[in-house]
Amino acid sequence: MKKAASFALGCKVNQYESEAIAELFAEKGYEIVGIDEEADVYVINTCTVTNFGDKKSRQLIRKVKRQNENAIVAVVGCYAQTAPKELMEIAGVNLVIGTKDRAQIVEMVEQYDRANGVENHVSDIMKERVFEPLSIQKLANRTRAYLKIQDGCSQYCSYCIIPYARGPIRSREPQEVVAEVKRLAENGFKEVVLTGIHVASYGKDRRDTSLLDILKQVHEVEGIERIRFSSIEPNVVTEEFAQTMAALPKVCDHFHLSLQSGCDETLERMNRRYRSGEYRERCELLREVYGNPALTTDVIVGFPQESEEEFQKSYDFVDGIHFYETHIFKYSRRQGTKAAAMDGQLTEAEKARRSEKMIEMHHRHASDYEKSMIGKE
Repeated sequence: MKKAASFALGCKVNQYESEAIAELFAEKGYEIVGIDEEADVYVINTCTVTNFGDKKSRQLIRKVKRQNENAIVAVVGCYAQTAPKELMEIAGVNLVIGTKDRAQIVEMVEQYDRANGVENHVSDIMKERVFEPLSIQKLANRTRAYLKIQDGCSQYCSYCIIPYARGPIRSREPQEVVAEVKRLAENGFKEVVLTGIHVASYGKDRRDTSLLDILKQVHEVEGIERIRFSSIEPNVVTEEFAQTMAALPKVCDHFHLSLQSGCDETLERMNRRYRSGEYRERCELLREVYGNPALTTDVIVGFPQESEEEFQKSYDFVDGIHFYETHIFKYSRRQGTKAAAMDGQLTEAEKARRSEKMIEMHHRHASDYEKSMIGKE
């Protein structure tokens, strides 16, 4: 029996897709093994959100080739989509596939001819309008199931390469989502996390559903006891949204509201679609409805032209909201984005200083929130 390893770098969407790819190989008779084991096929699902993500992808490619120099290495995902030629030049890469056509990956691997050298299967993702039907029948060694319901992003934040890696928004058929949740429940899972590249846009490319609609449908699935969804933007949090969520007891009191900066001038340069005042109002609304929900967020420090005054504005804003968790990212310059061409790029040392200051605050707030929960269920 041939052996295959499927491994994801980066986000929960990548992890879901890698699980689905592993199942495709298992269905064709392959034994699924870990990425650290010797295999006949390695599928590496890459991340390109930061330069560090690209570096980790390259390191992993070289690592698996050392484990079995005769293995077929297929590189898929966001880095493959945006820089296929760069990956094709790495010794050991056999197939470069991108962020679509993963459903045909087993056939591509089995039809691969080493005499042809590296094969490039990357196509124009910007023309894609249909959600790729990758799904999971079962999950190994998990208690919480991630479920991809959406792909693509049309926000075009000035720092982000992902819209070019994932293409426009595509929503999964509602009946497919519900069917997969039912299968997961039948396999013993009690908790599902609805995820996507920009999950808040679910249904906006269709006329028959929305994020609220699909949450209500998943809530009806017998056997599921907890429901979460990945990062959303503050403008999604309306009175209707908050009241609807509160009326669904299976939805966890946890909301990850993407922030990126608490300074309006920086948000403008980032091309974010909200400002700090609006963001604060949405946090207050959730607290009015839920009492003490876990509010978590992401913040970028060291964005181009971010002055010390702007950083302090962002710091003070985050401090005032008092999040449970704040995920801090040092700005990473991505070629092909508007921010990469901006003047006023900060040094890595300055980004690190600001990051450390934010992280110290995060630990303080996390401790405060956890202490507030002592004695509660």
